[in-house]
Amino acid sequence: MDDIELVRASQSGDLDSFNELVRRHQKMAYNVAFRMLGDSQSAEDVTQDAFFSAWRNIGGFRGGSFKAWVLQITANACRDQLRRAKRRPVVPLESLPYDPPSMSSESPEDYAVRREMADHVQRGLITLSRDQRMTVILCDIQGLSYEEVAEVMRCSLGTVKSRLNRGRTRLRDYFLRMELISTEMRHNK
Repeated sequence: MDDIELVRASQSGDLDSFNELVRRHQKMAYNVAFRMLGDSQSAEDVTQDAFFSAWRNIGGFRGGSFKAWVLQITANACRDQLRRAKRRPVVPLESLPYDPPSMSSESPEDYAVRREMADHVQRGLITLSRDQRMTVILCDIQGLSYEEVAEVMRCSLGTVKSRLNRGRTRLRDYFLRMELISTEMRHNK
């Protein structure tokens, strides 16, 4: 069954169909939430809240892309979480890893390099405005088209392109600064 058939069945009260939609889209929703919030526990909570909200409001789904619809709900939940965090800042006691080590043939060195790069990318994303961050995450990390990003973020195609350009520029500048600092540290040793 495709997403539209599963949505129709879900709208008729079929929980198994909705669970299949969750299975198909939860990883992408979690990744968006994690990149926006930078914390795995918050991302899990937001993702769960987003799918619960989607289930409660599945009757209001009017067609189009279910993926874009659920990512829009996730993005809104992230914005709400960021607003709450701004009002009541919390310092996490520990930093959880982005992803567990895989059981692949990846060497420990490759894993460490990949994790370090993921840390740099996450720190760079946090420097962006919320709208730029969400646009970069949806387009460059999750691979959504400009049109899908515009639908998720409820903005024009031109706004998506502008935010993406500004976000990419800020990320490039961030990485260039990090490389400059790293080079200076090596020369000062």
